[in-house]
Amino acid sequence: MFENLFELTTASKVALLFLVGVSVYGAYYFKKQDKIKFTTKMLVIASMCIALSFVLSHIRLFRLPQAGSITPASMLPMFLFAVMFGPKAGIIAGIAYGFLQFIQDGYVIHEMQFFLDYPLAFGAMGLAGLYKKNIAIAALIGGLGRFFMHFLSGFIFFGMYAPEGMNPVIYSFIYNISTTGVDTLIVVLLCFVPQIKTLLKRLQTI
Repeated sequence: MFENLFELTTASKVALLFLVGVSVYGAYYFKKQDKIKFTTKMLVIASMCIALSFVLSHIRLFRLPQAGSITPASMLPMFLFAVMFGPKAGIIAGIAYGFLQFIQDGYVIHEMQFFLDYPLAFGAMGLAGLYKKNIAIAALIGGLGRFFMHFLSGFIFFGMYAPEGMNPVIYSFIYNISTTGVDTLIVVLLCFVPQIKTLLKRLQTI
């Protein structure tokens, strides 16, 4: 499965080792927290948010050839769920959403790229639950988490698509900031709409 892993560049290996380290620390951090209990309420709202995000993700305002698109705030429902129930529940729901995205419209060229672009990237949206005081800041945190995973995947596995003479890191940054970055900006701007704050309060009282 990992036969091509050792063909990666030194920079790519360092990035992957860093990611593994962050993942191990994250697992340790969440293990120290109280065990999460998925109630019927949480499961129902998680299903609703995943379904709504999934539908919105397929209304593509713009799409690039190697995957990545701009959507009408498809990440917002997942951010709302993470803010409501915390980062651990948000990450679990995000991972489930990532697998759904892969099944429906996956683009995979390497096993490690699959993990970065799907379960890890979409799971990182659950980091929005780390900050519950302001939905806009929470959305920015979750969006940056997803962006970082796609960014790593971009320069490690898609660097060959960079224009001649362009650094793969810069190429990946530009590519992903024009998709995930813009998607995140759309959500952050929407979070300043009073109705979004009202929606979050209503969901929390269900």
